[in-house]
Amino acid sequence: MKKIWYRVFAAGLSALLLLGSLSACTNTAEQTEQTENTENTQQADANDIGYIAYNDAFDRKQELTTENAKRVVALYGSFAEAWELSGGTLIGVTEDAIEERNMDLGEDVAMVGSVKEPNLEEIIALSPSLVILSGDIATQVDLEPALQQAGIPYAYFRVDTVEDYVEMMYTFCYLNRREDLYEQNAEAVYDKVKEIKTLVASQSHPTGLLIRAFSTGAKAKGADNQTGVIIEDLGVDNIVARHDSLLEDLSIEEIITEDPDYIFITTMGEEQAAIDALETSIMANPAWAGLTAVQQDRCYVLPKDLFHYKPNARWAESYAYMAKILYPDLTEEIDEIMAS
Repeated sequence: MKKIWYRVFAAGLSALLLLGSLSACTNTAEQTEQTENTENTQQADANDIGYIAYNDAFDRKQELTTENAKRVVALYGSFAEAWELSGGTLIGVTEDAIEERNMDLGEDVAMVGSVKEPNLEEIIALSPSLVILSGDIATQVDLEPALQQAGIPYAYFRVDTVEDYVEMMYTFCYLNRREDLYEQNAEAVYDKVKEIKTLVASQSHPTGLLIRAFSTGAKAKGADNQTGVIIEDLGVDNIVARHDSLLEDLSIEEIITEDPDYIFITTMGEEQAAIDALETSIMANPAWAGLTAVQQDRCYVLPKDLFHYKPNARWAESYAYMAKILYPDLTEEIDEIMAS
């Protein structure tokens, strides 16, 4: 994922060449002229327009410019946070930026509806230079024709893996001219993830079951979500790979057959309501108590901030948290990686 930072279309180049050709000045008039030229050059450099090409959530090749970074609306709290991590500012967000990400945005930032029901009229009224949307939310995907008709630039992203996050941050940091923040909040994070994966690669890998619980039921999950990817990256043999039916119906019979070493639970919506529903359904079956993972206290409800919401600059924390559960003998080495 190492990238070479680049700049494109240097509009201030001629001014820089002119400044470089100036001879040393000694009198006041020459010093004044040189100062003015320097200021003009700095202004020209600040106004350079950079262009970046990227693949959006639907694998379409798209292009944005640094001009798009001036007035940005983000319709997903995770992307709003990532935009700020890249040095950008926002003029509009959806409610989840506050309710789930606890972002301190200030009174000047407008609320433009919820993540599943963004308000198109309010978005257009802000005259954004860019709207950032999620390719995973149907109501946001449906906004594309209206944004096109209104002539508003937009960009769709999808983040299910740490690699997706790094790629998105590369685009964001380029638009905001912040290579330093790319290195700090993306590249350094990814380096730690790679170190953790390398550390656990030689270990004996366990079996596991990942369950997503909600107030009306529960389903097993594979590698189609961030937690599924994380446990797979850390060597867990997810039993869902051999039992596709678990994706639709959480069958205690199939779970008993596999008897996984670990069971991981993530929750959607109100956490306690999701756990209560799980306890009154599959956990109420007497066979659940006989599972190895349950008997050996290896059944974990995972924290939402690391395993349900997109962790952004905390991706390495998610990997470290999970790796220390799976490979407790490596806790010291994992802590050293995180502290480096």
